Amino acid sequence: MNQKCPLIKKPCIESGCTFWTHMLGMHPQTGNPVDQWGCAVTWLPLLLVENSRHARGVQAAVESARNEITQRQDVLNSAVRPAQRPPIEDVKHEQLRDH
Repeated sequence: MNQKCPLIKKPCIESGCTFWTHMLGMHPQTGNPVDQWGCAVTWLPLLLVENSRHARGVQAAVESARNEITQRQDVLNSAVRPAQRPPIEDVKHEQLRDH
């Protein structure tokens, strides 16, 4: 049973079309394996959901890394601060002449 093409509104020509694509992977909403041929245009909603899921995972990983780096930098700053020399005071030209 050929479905209508979402682009030209005529029966799908399947393998004769540039958009005919083999999809292999996991369905992002059900977790079921996907191994089938279909129109790339009709796959778009599914792929957008999958892409959003991965983007959220990356965002969480970046935020976690940022928090870890910030925490380590705070520890380093606390350790280095007592070891730093106090700032040198500006010496006035007149003070040098007097000595």
